[in-house]
Amino acid sequence: MLNNTKKNQGQAMQILFSIILLLSLMISGLLTIVFGADVYEKINERATENFNSSTALSYVSSKVRQQDTSGAISVEEQGDISVLKITEKYDDVAYYTKIYVKDGKLKELFASEDSMVALEDGLDIMALEGMQFKMEKEDLLSVKLTGESAKKNERVDEVFLHLRSE
Repeated sequence: MLNNTKKNQGQAMQILFSIILLLSLMISGLLTIVFGADVYEKINERATENFNSSTALSYVSSKVRQQDTSGAISVEEQGDISVLKITEKYDDVAYYTKIYVKDGKLKELFASEDSMVALEDGLDIMALEGMQFKMEKEDLLSVKLTGESAKKNERVDEVFLHLRSE
């Protein structure tokens, strides 16, 4: 009888050890998944920010290079918004393209000089926190990203464009 009791205790210990082992494996697996998901989320967020910033800077650079004619590129401040203005003529009518960030969106506005359109009428290009334009010299344009994501990352958030037409 004493032998049966020892045998039952031994089986109970084996079952308890197996359950504890199974639970510890399940918990470690769950923690691995949680930490992995957090790392993936941060990588995805950083990749999106890098894509947005490089795309926005490339977009502006491309627009400036396409329309780089004498006196066509200028920078304006409209309220607290920095605006890149590109002027051009079609059939002796003056038009402008304004590129700016308003309400968290990079926008473009194309209109004739005598039109009464406002910055609110611009087309949304992409989500972006902010962008600052500055003429460093008469032939050097600085385009800089602004906002929290531009400040916290180590990536390049500014380009300098040499205006060849000036």
